[in-house]
Amino acid sequence: MDTNRLSNISKADSLKKMGEFWDTHDFTDVDNPDAPDVEFAITCAVPIELDLLSAVEKQARRRGVKVDTLVNLWLQQKLAEQQTQPGGE
Repeated sequence: MDTNRLSNISKADSLKKMGEFWDTHDFTDVDNPDAPDVEFAITCAVPIELDLLSAVEKQARRRGVKVDTLVNLWLQQKLAEQQTQPGGE
């Protein structure tokens, strides 16, 4: 650890001192209940045929958007169509 830097929480200037600090503390000792919660974006990978992906990439470039933006837009549109048809949710 850089000797000129202190740990943000423990103010320790060495790994040994940080370890000693956390041996006697836990995060509830330093938690700020007024701090906003952290939001996480959940992503998932879906296998797509290579030719289909190439076509989607080409369309995304034409429209000036990222591939994931275009795919999400198209999926939203398709789901909206399905919901307006008989038997849709």
